[in-house]
Amino acid sequence: MSIQEFMQHLVNGTSLGSLYALIAIGYTMVYGILRLINFAHGDIFMLGAYITYYGIAYTPIPWWLVFILSAVITGVFGMVLEKLAYKPLRSAPRITIMISAIGASFLLQNLGVLVFGGRPKAFPIPEVLSKTLVVGGVSVAIVSVVIPIITILLLMGLTFIIQKTKTGMAMRALSKDYEAASLMGIDINRVISFTFFIGSFLAAVGGILWGTKYPQLMPLMGVMPGLKCFIAAVIGGIGNITGAVIGGFILGLGEIMLIAFLPTLTGYRDAFSFILLIVILLVKPTGLMGEKMTEKV
Repeated sequence: MSIQEFMQHLVNGTSLGSLYALIAIGYTMVYGILRLINFAHGDIFMLGAYITYYGIAYTPIPWWLVFILSAVITGVFGMVLEKLAYKPLRSAPRITIMISAIGASFLLQNLGVLVFGGRPKAFPIPEVLSKTLVVGGVSVAIVSVVIPIITILLLMGLTFIIQKTKTGMAMRALSKDYEAASLMGIDINRVISFTFFIGSFLAAVGGILWGTKYPQLMPLMGVMPGLKCFIAAVIGGIGNITGAVIGGFILGLGEIMLIAFLPTLTGYRDAFSFILLIVILLVKPTGLMGEKMTEKV
């Protein structure tokens, strides 16, 4: 393999890892506060991509503004989903709320087929993002460069919110001790709603960027990326945002490099994620950066 080919694969792996990291953050934020795996997260990712598709195809709004509005609308949808499917079950056993999350996922998938249709749709890629650069003999799609940059900017913004704002402080308090935080007068409902908004917003951005990189939309497009991003969150240590980002990049780079160095195993690309998960959990059950927690039932 030449240096140019290796760099090409490295760029592609970094781009894919950035997408996984964005979506994995939503899983890990919700789990960090509610100890809930939001299985509908991959379907929220799908919803963000479809809202963007219809916004670009059927409105005169500039594409960049459609991107922003779609992410915000999807974030609000995530808040509504939490109010309807999860909030009434907070005091129920964990298995009950997990079943609700699985049901919400199947509901969104089937609604997607009903509303958007089962046929794949071509994502309308803005012209500026469809161009290709040649750097040092390496052909790089502009979107593959833009994705990591957007991911870094969003992560910086999220870090600022969590570390420097009162809402972020409340989120950290809830993640440490839910009951104690509620007794201290923290508005639990507001913090949880904000957490779902941020997680869904990032999932929508991931869905939009996924559409620009892999321009084919289907109602079930969020199933496998959702599973892989859940795996990324677990690998990094679910409940730890930095761990989710690291897990996303490990997964993305690992997949691309597997194909690059062992092309005969291309058909086992998805299996690689699950094998890596098993290996990591055998070595470190809490994930790379996870802390041991006592679960309440």
